[in-house]
Amino acid sequence: MKRISYLFAMASLTALSCTGGNTYKITGTVTGAADGDSVYIQNRVNREFVKVAAAVIKDGKFIFEGKQDSTVNRYITYTKGETKLYADFFLENGDISLTLGERENIVGTPSNDTYNAFKAKMNEVNDKMEAVYNLMQAPNLSNEERETKKNELSALESSQTNIIIETIDGNITNPVGIHLLKAYNYYIEYDNLEKILAKVPAKFQNNEDIPRLKALVKTAKATSVGQKFADLSMLTPDGKSIKLSDYAGKGKYVLIDFWASWCGPCRQEMPNLVKAYSQYKDKGFEIVGVSFDKNEKSWKDGITKLNITWPQMSDLKYWDCEGAKVYAIRSIPHTVLLDKDGKIIARGLHGAELQSKLAELIK
Repeated sequence: MKRISYLFAMASLTALSCTGGNTYKITGTVTGAADGDSVYIQNRVNREFVKVAAAVIKDGKFIFEGKQDSTVNRYITYTKGETKLYADFFLENGDISLTLGERENIVGTPSNDTYNAFKAKMNEVNDKMEAVYNLMQAPNLSNEERETKKNELSALESSQTNIIIETIDGNITNPVGIHLLKAYNYYIEYDNLEKILAKVPAKFQNNEDIPRLKALVKTAKATSVGQKFADLSMLTPDGKSIKLSDYAGKGKYVLIDFWASWCGPCRQEMPNLVKAYSQYKDKGFEIVGVSFDKNEKSWKDGITKLNITWPQMSDLKYWDCEGAKVYAIRSIPHTVLLDKDGKIIARGLHGAELQSKLAELIK
């Protein structure tokens, strides 16, 4: 998975003066590339790359030149054999210097300086997180040491979230902030997201992601703590119709678990759910799994391999799953806990937090 990061820089007035401010020139290098290799600028449409322009490497570098009416997010890509390199950047008028490798460096214009700074800061935190995670894999680590490392990891995750929020909030009036809002909104709690969306200037209101995020906030409010559950109707692994209301509001505490067989963190969390289900299933507790799988066999195999024995439903629509829409789910695993009457009493409980809450509720 490609990692990202950040470190603020001032706009390059020199770069703009070199091009007269109404054209762009991208000069770049690719680590390990040879003369004659091709580099592409690509747009991403419906999760697919579409080539916009091509350049050939000569004397170790490539050059793109042109004119851009407005600042847009694009990708620079290089593929040769098993080597596949890409980085997103902002195509805007000015002189842009680009290095593509294990980690990219793209600077020279205001948007790219800010974005490159963001990537650098995020990479710094990612490196620390990776180091802590690797230490946690040591077999001789005591429970106390493991807990300490867990807390370190949690603190770094919070730091990463703060970087994202501060950068978006500080750039919400320019293309960088709007792009990051689209890419990282799932890091932001809905209350805070609503405040940030209120700051989006009129010129960006027609951006396709802004209405979508506003609708998401509205949906989140309708399924927030204190609200009655929203019903879902899908199919079981056996192809039978199933509704959330078959279980919710029937006198049991119900945990809705949004997951997928392809989701690594979901698979890591599943032993905690297996433990909770074994402990409380005969004491007025039920779990209903809502899968974001798109392949029926993968879904069924995941259920078997992960020892899932509670009710399951899916429409096999991946992120277009009805559950994602109705409950404003932006990342998985995610849980929604219902009381005996079907009222939402908690969201996002996992691991020790979930165990603690269940112990509090079910005596």
